[in-house]
This record gives sequence, structure tokens and C-alpha cells, in this order.
Amino acid sequence: MTATAPAPAPSPGTKADDERLVKTSPLRKLMGRPELGSVVGAVAVFLFFAIFADSFVRAASLSTVLYASSTIGIMAVPVALLMIGGEFDLSAGVMVTSSALISSMLSYQLTANVWVGVLVSLVVTLGIGVFNGVMLTRTDPPSFIITLGTFLMLTGMNLGFTKLISDTVSTKSIADMQGFSSAKDVFASTFTIGGVDFKITILWWLALVVVATWILLRTRVGNWIYAVGGGEMAARAVGVPVNKTKIGLYMGVAFGAWISGQHLLFSFDVVQSGEGVGNELIYIIAAVIGGCLITGGYGSAVGAAVGALIFGMVSKGIVFAEWNPDWFKFFLGVMLLLATLLNHWVRKRAEVTK
Repeated sequence: MTATAPAPAPSPGTKADDERLVKTSPLRKLMGRPELGSVVGAVAVFLFFAIFADSFVRAASLSTVLYASSTIGIMAVPVALLMIGGEFDLSAGVMVTSSALISSMLSYQLTANVWVGVLVSLVVTLGIGVFNGVMLTRTDPPSFIITLGTFLMLTGMNLGFTKLISDTVSTKSIADMQGFSSAKDVFASTFTIGGVDFKITILWWLALVVVATWILLRTRVGNWIYAVGGGEMAARAVGVPVNKTKIGLYMGVAFGAWISGQHLLFSFDVVQSGEGVGNELIYIIAAVIGGCLITGGYGSAVGAAVGALIFGMVSKGIVFAEWNPDWFKFFLGVMLLLATLLNHWVRKRAEVTK
């Protein structure tokens, strides 16, 4: 009778000890998601205002919260992708106003269908995004300096051109011009569900989240974005088109600014040239609350959307609770710090459980 020899131990590097083949528990996967901290924070904020503001949980109030969140979220999503790619855009806030001003003034001066102004605005706004991306990839200064320069230029141009053309700091009304109604239907209309009115910006917001999430998780471009944010030199070494990726990300921010700008214009008929200053920080805050790292390479579009939702709940929750709105910035600062600490803790726990 012969003895059966024991099976040899697998050698290093074989499938048996390849950690990529080790099954990961749902809990570990959940702990590794960048938006986990923001989701926990959103639930906490919702419960907080549900307790201290009775009107907060009404359907009409939630519609108002979603609208406020969507106006931030439309920009927070592309800004988050840019931050995952390791860059910033400090011109994002005034770019929204620039987009609206171009559409309005061009349509008014040419006495053309407003869709002409809308489409020209799209081209010009995307051009601003290309300018930021090219300046960043062709020169040495960091994105902070490049986009700060763009911010200052756009701020001056918004005011200068508006006063030059309109003799005031606001544009002329284009509400009676051809194409205004159809453009308003696309960018600033209202739809009703269950007797409650909702703004179409909510649909734009959700669509951007879906597209951005698909890009990040299901396409090669998403891999490039994470690679560039994780380490530009390493990304170049493995063949990632770093320059094209960054330019594309800046164009994404410009596209979001165009959507927001058209909503601004067709909601109020006129545009104030000084609007938008400071909003770029709000977009960045929403992305950070949503789990994006300042250093790049980590984050998600869903997290940025949840960060915008938290922002909307706080801004409107204070009103529904009838508190002094002067405290809003205080709550925003506390929210940012708590979200950062929570996201840091979640990442550490995720690393421990791997």
C-alpha cells in the first residue's frame, strides 16, 4: 500500500495567494467607499433638523432642500472629479455668471433667438475650461495660481463688459425674445410629482451624478483620473495621457458652469454681473464633505452629491428651524471639520480591515 504525498504548498505569486482573488466581505467593501462618511453625516443632519424643525419633513420643504442642493450639486460633481484628478478650479463660481452673461448679452445685442446665445455660451465656457487645462499642463504654476488668475480675469470681464454694453451692472431682460420659453423649459422649468413642485435642476444634478459615476467606475478614463490624482509621474510612466485627462476635467467643470449659468439666466431673466464670487469654495467644500481628498486620487461623484445634499439641508434647515441665518457659516465650518474627521476615520478603518 502506498502513501499519498501531501499537496505541495503554493509558491508565492500563484493564484492561491493572490490577494486580488480573496473574497471581500460586503462590510469591507462598504467601509472602503469614499462616500460612506458623507452618507452617515447626511442621515445625522436630516434627523437633527427633523427633530428641531417640524416643517423640515414636509414634502414642499424637502422639494426646497433638493432644489438648493441641486444648484450646488451640479457644480460639485465635476469639481469632485477634478479634485480626484488632483487639481482645483477657483474660477468655477464666476464662470457660472460668465456663462449666463454671454447668453444674455449676445442674444439681446444680436436680437437673435436665445438659443444662439446659449450655444455660443457653451462654446466659450468650454473654451475657458480648455484655457485653464492648457495653462496648467504647459506651465509650472499650480492649479491654485492658474485658476485664481482666471477667477480675477472673469470677475473683471463680467463687470466691465456688462457696464460697457448695458450701462448697468445687470443685463437687460430677454424674457420676451424668441426661444426663451423653450430654453426655460430645459434649464429652469418645474415639474410636479404627487402635487409637489420640483425644479428641473434636480434632474440635471442626478444625470450628472450617474454619468460621472459611470465614467469613474466603468471606463478607462475613470482609471486615468484616479491615476493622475494618485501620482502624476507614476501615471505618465504607465502611459496615462495626463495632459488630456486634466484638460478634459477642466472642460467638465466648464460644462457644469454652463448648465448652472443657463439656469441662473432663465430663472430670473436678468443676470447680475457680480454674482458667483465665493461659490467656488462652496463647491469644493461639498466635494470634501463628500469624501474627496485635497491631495487627489480619492473620492466619488456620489459622495460629492451627498455633500451638496448636506449643504442644502443645513442652509434650508436653519430657515425652517427659524434660527438666525447669521450662524450658517458657523454650521458650515463645523460640518466641514466633522466630515473631514469622519472621512479620515472611515479610511483608517478601511485600511485596517483589508
